[in-house]
Amino acid sequence: MASHRNFLSVIFVLAVVIIISLSNTDAIESNNGGGFTIDLIHSDSPLSPLYNPSKTSWQRWQNSFNRRINKHDATDIIPDNGQYLVKLSIGTPPVEVHGILDAGSDLIWTQCAPCPGCYKQILPLFDPTRSSTYKDLPCQNKICEELGPDPCSRSKNCQYGYGYGSGGYSKGNLATDTFTFGSLVVPNTVFGCGHNNSDTFNERETGIIGLGMGSMSLITQLTSKLGFKFSYCLVPLSAPTVMSKLTIGNEAVVSGGGTISTPLVVKPKDTFYYVTLNAMSVGNTRLPYDHGSKEGNLIIDTGVPPILIPTEFYNQLVAAVKGAISAQPLPNKGTQLCYASNTKIDVMITAHFTGADVQLKPVNTFVSTPDGSVCFAVNPDDKIAIYGNFAQMNFFVGYDLANKSVFFKPTDCTKPQ
Repeated sequence: MASHRNFLSVIFVLAVVIIISLSNTDAIESNNGGGFTIDLIHSDSPLSPLYNPSKTSWQRWQNSFNRRINKHDATDIIPDNGQYLVKLSIGTPPVEVHGILDAGSDLIWTQCAPCPGCYKQILPLFDPTRSSTYKDLPCQNKICEELGPDPCSRSKNCQYGYGYGSGGYSKGNLATDTFTFGSLVVPNTVFGCGHNNSDTFNERETGIIGLGMGSMSLITQLTSKLGFKFSYCLVPLSAPTVMSKLTIGNEAVVSGGGTISTPLVVKPKDTFYYVTLNAMSVGNTRLPYDHGSKEGNLIIDTGVPPILIPTEFYNQLVAAVKGAISAQPLPNKGTQLCYASNTKIDVMITAHFTGADVQLKPVNTFVSTPDGSVCFAVNPDDKIAIYGNFAQMNFFVGYDLANKSVFFKPTDCTKPQ
């Protein structure tokens, strides 16, 4: 935890994350049965429905990084403010909800009326009694059985209690209803109708949209209908008015010149997207990465900005980066490696995954900070290893879940794909 707080004092910008939002019903593009595409809007962009012009950039950086600390002080990856937000509708007639898209969990849930234990939210609560397509799931249901022993209520309906590493939780009924993504209507989607939820979420968030590999996640439920693929292309922070894209279904194919792939390591009863990192290189200096299990030693996560790696390996990487940059690092920056803003950063860092050498550019490995310096976008963490979204900017990243592969293609994500 101390490493995160030192990091906070130096580089608030590492909390600048991308928020998924559908600004209108035209933001989802149907692909004739092969999937659909969602526009991704950066949280600090004027295009974002969460944009608050009364807040300074400094306040947004600081608030977002505080939330990110809460996320990673826990052992598990947990949903928290500052991840991705998707705007969709539930029920018939449709009711708008804004859920955090969380790659570290599976359950989709939203706050529901009546709600004696709800936190305050801006949007009206979803009332299941007003939806003609809402159905509580019975206890004798395969998905209900996956929740663990005795998930039943007195009415024989399936109840859930879903907890997160931060202490956050949601409790309610497991149900199905129609989900609407712009013009795409998906009936009988399984979700949690939460009647008792912790106040660790903010008023703009109505719940969680789980993106993990479990049977109840958005990805699993949609790819089973549209094709077992999804992909995204994240624009750099320097282009906040350009929208990124998330595509789900058979159209989410990453191919063409420059495309490389690495195996997706599936661990039983685990929600995360694991890949195997064998080494990282700084120029011609190769540093073997032998931490944790041999296979599946790194999680790809779009909701975490920096790369997180064990402290021992982080120190080796920092030493190699220092040796490749002729300028002197700024003093009094704790464990974070920072340089003056006019420093020429041309160091090439390569992530060596199994079968795929991903060459990272300075935009992926160094970020500008509010105090006028540029800092290394990698953070030490001995609890969990993550390949964050900074390293994925300007890459077309695709997941083929059927063939268990992850694809990377260097791409200018500010241009149409």
